[in-house]
Amino acid sequence: MVTLRFRPGLLAALPFLAMGVVVTVDVTAGPGIGFLPMMALGPAFAGLIGNVRRSALIGVVALVLSLMLSFYNDQLGEQRGYTTLFSVAGVAVAGVAATAMRQRREAELASVRSIAEVAQQVLLRPVARSAGHLRAAVSYTSAMADARIGGDLYEVVTSPVGVRVIVGDVQGKGLEAVETAAVVLGAFREAAYDEPDLMAVGNRLERALARHLLGEKFVTAVLAEVRGRDGATLLNFGHPAPLVIRPGGAVDYAEPPDRALPLGLDLEDGAAPRPHLVPFEPGDQLLFYTDGVSEARDHTNRFYPLDERGDLFKDPDPDAALAAVRLDLADHVGAPPHDDAAMLLLRYRDQ
Repeated sequence: MVTLRFRPGLLAALPFLAMGVVVTVDVTAGPGIGFLPMMALGPAFAGLIGNVRRSALIGVVALVLSLMLSFYNDQLGEQRGYTTLFSVAGVAVAGVAATAMRQRREAELASVRSIAEVAQQVLLRPVARSAGHLRAAVSYTSAMADARIGGDLYEVVTSPVGVRVIVGDVQGKGLEAVETAAVVLGAFREAAYDEPDLMAVGNRLERALARHLLGEKFVTAVLAEVRGRDGATLLNFGHPAPLVIRPGGAVDYAEPPDRALPLGLDLEDGAAPRPHLVPFEPGDQLLFYTDGVSEARDHTNRFYPLDERGDLFKDPDPDAALAAVRLDLADHVGAPPHDDAAMLLLRYRDQ
């Protein structure tokens, strides 16, 4: 689908350009062409941008120009002249009403966005930049289409047994998705500190979602645990596999041994995830992300080649590395994103 986008300056000038064209054509070609009723285009375009006062002013200008041209064309006492004036006046009134309705909808949408964004900011609180031998960085890009806010989630918890991480994506958008993300994060923050292993953490999340979700809603997520130099243990609930970046720039996906169902679906109907160990040593990096990254497409419908971007992670600052990936992703898509995109980067460093 092709989306047409106009600059605000062009939209602001459009009513005056339309009225100018009508005046020019009517004066040069004469009244016989019957172009004067097109003066109504000015008030019609006025509702695209600006406030009610501006739309009313443009309507008045269009009506005055119509009167002047009708007088110039000796049409004031004719039916054509009256038809033109009534048409322009009617469209002007409709334009003012449309502008008022648009402003009201924009105000309502702005209020919803404000509430939703505050809720999501509270939900996705900043993660600790350092946790033991690990450094963490986060990037979150919202699609910002209408009032769409996402259900992408992430968290890093330092527990008695090591650092535990979750990155996930709730099915759907809007406040309902944010509410579900809040349930997942709330359960993870408690379970990550209390439970002895990742399977127990995953079971806690399943029980929390079983009490919350209705229908066939689900949450894809990947859980990780890093204990000293023992590598990283991953537990993948139907989520895109994390990317492992080695010091030399080699990259590989940390694929789970078997595909598993997302959180929120009955595990009796499918294979439960199994923890698997990934080598994770000093100098290594683990990138967790949502499908807003892996499924981003360019104009040729080609997915973003994340596994070809190992060089972008060489920056000593992990935040700068994620910023480079974010810019490269935007350049690949070449348009506003259609989905939220979250990334969480873990770096293993020697203290």
